Amino acid sequence: MAYELNEIKQIRKNLGISQIELAKTAEVSQSLIAKIESNRIDPTFSKANKIFNALDKLSGKSGKKVEEVTKRKIVYVNPTDSIKSSIEKMKKHGISQLPVIVNHKSVGLVSEAILLDAMVKHKDPDLQVKNIMGDPPPIVPKNAGVEVVTDLLRYYPIILVAEKGNIVGIITKSDILSKFFR
Repeated sequence: MAYELNEIKQIRKNLGISQIELAKTAEVSQSLIAKIESNRIDPTFSKANKIFNALDKLSGKSGKKVEEVTKRKIVYVNPTDSIKSSIEKMKKHGISQLPVIVNHKSVGLVSEAILLDAMVKHKDPDLQVKNIMGDPPPIVPKNAGVEVVTDLLRYYPIILVAEKGNIVGIITKSDILSKFFR
């Protein structure tokens, strides 16, 4: 997995490991980890590489699977739902994006940004979602590792979870963070 230096502290905390454990695994000093995390030092490439490799190793150690962080209750819209009903669902559930699902299959995504653009362009709250939806979000199997999802969440607002070809859950960034910070 590719990391940035400024992400080390957050990743370490998400994994629930101490600076000492990370340092021991990376074969560097704990004080180096502390200095990097507080932006007081710019490490050499070799030291940074050791730390990144240790994070990869430690993230695999957690062994969390996607099914452990998946929300089973999926709030979604149908392609024939209106913009207005989509906005109402988002407000009711306090969410900012909705998958568009037909027969347990993902066909698109609507987000606050997409809905806002549609309202500005079309000025028709009864316009159907199928006319404005974006591409569907990625789908991962329920037995995939959490690290797969954390990578994807850098580029997509939600990830859908599938079992035997059917959508069975949804994961957002806040779902991942809340599971690590329990």
